Amino acid sequence: MAAQSFDLIVIGAGPGGYVAAIRAAQLGLKTAVVEREHLGGICLNWGCIPTKALLRTSEVFHLMERAKDFGLSADKVGFDLDAVVKRSRGVAAQLSGGIGHLLKKNKVTVVMGEATIPAKGKVTVKTDKGTEELTAKNIVLATGARARELPGLEADGNLVWTYKHALQPPRMPKKLLVIGSGAIGIEFASFYNTLGADTTVVEVMDRVLPVEDAEISALAKKAFTKQGMTIMEKAMVKQLDRAKGKVTAHIEVKGKVEKHDFDTVISAVGIVGNVENLGLEALGVKIDRTHVVTDEFCRTGVDGLYAIGDIAGAPWLAHKASHEGVMVAELIAGKHTHPVKPESIAGCTYCQPQVASVGYSEAKAKELGYDIKVGRFPFIGNGKAIALGEPEGLIKTVFDAKTGELLGAHMIGAEVTELIQGYVVGRQLETTEEDLMNTVFPHPTLSEMMHESVLDAYGRVIHM
Repeated sequence: MAAQSFDLIVIGAGPGGYVAAIRAAQLGLKTAVVEREHLGGICLNWGCIPTKALLRTSEVFHLMERAKDFGLSADKVGFDLDAVVKRSRGVAAQLSGGIGHLLKKNKVTVVMGEATIPAKGKVTVKTDKGTEELTAKNIVLATGARARELPGLEADGNLVWTYKHALQPPRMPKKLLVIGSGAIGIEFASFYNTLGADTTVVEVMDRVLPVEDAEISALAKKAFTKQGMTIMEKAMVKQLDRAKGKVTAHIEVKGKVEKHDFDTVISAVGIVGNVENLGLEALGVKIDRTHVVTDEFCRTGVDGLYAIGDIAGAPWLAHKASHEGVMVAELIAGKHTHPVKPESIAGCTYCQPQVASVGYSEAKAKELGYDIKVGRFPFIGNGKAIALGEPEGLIKTVFDAKTGELLGAHMIGAEVTELIQGYVVGRQLETTEEDLMNTVFPHPTLSEMMHESVLDAYGRVIHM
């Protein structure tokens, strides 16, 4: 069979790959996308979307348990775990089908199978029907990443889970250990803890959510502890002894090893880029700790070969992958485009309470040599937050004292994953403190706290 020829071949149909393919097709490029498993990738099928569906359930459950606080009654509040999971999988399936429709609508050729790149400009795909040969001047790697597994802590799907097992649990954990307190670990800890699991989180760093501003991490720990979680920082799980229905975790804390029993363990210790079996080394692609090395425009150094999303390194976020996909498609089509700036990409964690941030933390700004001004505003000072019954939280802003540039914003509390975008837009538009202070925020809203935090940085706060 003769090879099919394209202008662009995208390997991987996750949030980076399918977006790159659609944008390329919009720009008139004959485009194919190769996917070995599910359209939408990990994010849509096993990550961002189904976890948010689960967390919405736990959020509603939490509110129902607090019904009395709102003058309501809800007796014998309970849940059906199978039904909860079924809803989550249904949401993912609906959106995955939607991706197929969008690709078809934009006339993108979809090839389901396992891709390798035997030579520059050539892609071989092993499909259910045999092998297909594709050629293109440009190839985009968007193969994503998978859960990292440490020796001795490997998942078995029964006692020890990865995120995939946690999304389709064989049972409701009674005593749960979560290894790792990044976004994935904390979201699952929050979900299962809210539904009643006795939850312990072990973090090797000196604080939970270690990529966040230290002040926000401290508030998060306080909230999680108040909810009944056990938080163990500067701790490491050295060994898991598995028995029938029980796991004994050997946890090293302050140089001493403690033994704790659990019925379920979720390992969330990072990710590994999917770089194997693609033929990248033979092409001369540089790989650093399972991630492809690229320049700011996602070029690999091999002519016509690009890498986007998780395979191209941090931050490992779907929205970063999507924008890199658009950027690369426009670059290939000859358009003037701008690189994605990692420091202007928001990070969101959908635990209870939510956490969101963009830009530099207070400590990072100081480390970079900035003279800074810092503003804070607590949820307890906001009328909408009190009316919602969500008075716990904080919005923190960091400015360059010399120029008024917004260096960073950090939030914890209700709906901050939605609020953060205001500051993201501000950074993109190179907003100064004066612009933000002169902006009229609607009342009553949670967003008013964003205004007050800016005012506080400059000694002008009104409601505190």
